[in-house]
Amino acid sequence: MAADFDVVNLFVIAAATLAIPIVAFGASFLLWPSVLIRVYHWYWRRTLGLQVRYADCGGYRFCYSCRGKPGMRPSILLLHSFSAHKDTWLTVVKYLPKHLHILCVDMPGHEGTTRTTKDDYSIQGQARRIRQFVEAIRLNRKPFHLVGASMGGSVAGVYAACYPLDICSMTLICPDGIKHLSETKFDNHLQDLQHNQYTLSIPLIPTTPEEMEDMLKLCSHVRFKIPQQVVDVSGAAIIEEHIPGCRVDLLENCGHSVVMEKPRQTAKLILEFIIAKQNTTKKSS
Repeated sequence: MAADFDVVNLFVIAAATLAIPIVAFGASFLLWPSVLIRVYHWYWRRTLGLQVRYADCGGYRFCYSCRGKPGMRPSILLLHSFSAHKDTWLTVVKYLPKHLHILCVDMPGHEGTTRTTKDDYSIQGQARRIRQFVEAIRLNRKPFHLVGASMGGSVAGVYAACYPLDICSMTLICPDGIKHLSETKFDNHLQDLQHNQYTLSIPLIPTTPEEMEDMLKLCSHVRFKIPQQVVDVSGAAIIEEHIPGCRVDLLENCGHSVVMEKPRQTAKLILEFIIAKQNTTKKSS
């Protein structure tokens, strides 16, 4: 009888041991989901060898993660999309060689980088801020490869136009701000809102209840399905036509969030392009 009681106690202790972490995880998921996400990103940064650092530029602080040191290949600076953060690139960094010097920065007003209502969050304003970051960490001592996705692609394009000597090559992933041959419903509605008087002149950054309502109506045009079409693919032809030596890659069964939907292929195409451009430069010299 005593032996049976010991077995029951053993099962109770074992069940409690298993239940405690499960209940703790469930409570964290329901009550503090942001904590779990931060832990997840911390784990993957640690696994991939990325270190979080800060760069101060006259009272303005940038948060970024980096891996490796400058070497034979150019450094790679990754600019994320609107409302995202530096950890958006973790899935792509996973497939890039560990010897490359990689930097993922939080864009102005995002995540760990300084955010103020007085700052200029236009594409031109963000490009100037990114230049401050580049100069603060002295990344432009040697031309680097610039990568931008969506809003980050727009900023990367303006950066390249304003500071061409800083970069050796560039990758634009679904960049916004291009006049497409065809436009999506999202584009049309966004253009309608841009004619209104917004506090920050950016419909996607509401500062009043009315602006929030407009933003929600705008986002309702993006259906929760794969693939999501935010900008029309016809913009690729315009870029190819106006940029000499441009290479265009169209991914099948992929929407606007290329970085999350096709990380392995994205990393492969970035690396292939960097190597191809370096080989072309060597041959010409």
